[in-house]
Amino acid sequence: MLENVIQDGSWLPLTFAFLMGLSMLIYAILDGYDLGVGILIHSATQEEKDRMIASIGPFWDANETWLILGVGLLLVAFPAAHGIILTELYIPVAVMIFGLIFRGVAFDFRAKVPQKQKGRWNRNFFYGSLLTALAQGYMLGSYIIGFDQGLGGILFSCLIALAVTSAYCLIGACWLIMKTEGDLQLKAIRWAKLHLIASIIGLTTVSITTPLVSNRIYEKWFDFPTLFALAPIPIATGILILCLFLFLRILPLANDRYCWVPILFTVGIFTLSFIGLAYSFFPYIVPEKMTIVEAAAAPDSLMIMLFGALIVLPILLGYTALSYYIFHGKATELRYD
Repeated sequence: MLENVIQDGSWLPLTFAFLMGLSMLIYAILDGYDLGVGILIHSATQEEKDRMIASIGPFWDANETWLILGVGLLLVAFPAAHGIILTELYIPVAVMIFGLIFRGVAFDFRAKVPQKQKGRWNRNFFYGSLLTALAQGYMLGSYIIGFDQGLGGILFSCLIALAVTSAYCLIGACWLIMKTEGDLQLKAIRWAKLHLIASIIGLTTVSITTPLVSNRIYEKWFDFPTLFALAPIPIATGILILCLFLFLRILPLANDRYCWVPILFTVGIFTLSFIGLAYSFFPYIVPEKMTIVEAAAAPDSLMIMLFGALIVLPILLGYTALSYYIFHGKATELRYD
């Protein structure tokens, strides 16, 4: 049986779906925290703004590479699904791209304009980050409910847009807890507590809504004995949320010990939430309309593209690991020399 699967190439669509999902998860974590920092910058002093920008300076541009990889895999491996998804999400995708460009311009201009104009570009960096996060959240909400364009669907997507934005602020605040000290770190702890509550509301909303919009998803989660097999996912997520909440209450510790623990918990929450969502929609890539196998390109084409993906992915992983190793530790002054 295994030989037949290998020969007919039916494993290739699943492999590309996994690689695409992995790319989007890494993007949500990495670019999520720097989008969160960009949004939180609005509540900081001028000196704190500079330190917050410095904390993401070496990473933020490279983090967006994972979005390019994920969308690229969708385009080349699942062209039929790519056409449907991006057609349905045309406006929020355009808004997201505008936000990414806007924050990129603001990031560079804030360091090059006269001091009296710096505040304007700090605000523009905030607006670009906020716009990008809201657009991504809206796209997720629309995807969950099968691109429903009715009033209820739009309101739900707007709610998820706010929830995703708050989740990005949560991981951004946890990043600042790890990368900063003093008053800014104390502010980051308060921001993390606030956005943890909002993120819990958003996660609960998605968890309740997803089974309700599809009988198939409801049966996948609540059918016996599958219910017991899947129970560790929500239980582990709840434990991580509780641990994060309790840990934030005791920070900062002497000598800044364990300042990295909150972001570790948050990454775990993001990962488990993504796994749960992926399981809900599998084997569909377009909710209730098109499966992964139906949307996939020809096996011969996928095989050729797989070689390219297996070259690019390790390079991206290696570069990402190297950059975080080189620039580990507390944020220092950001230079543009």
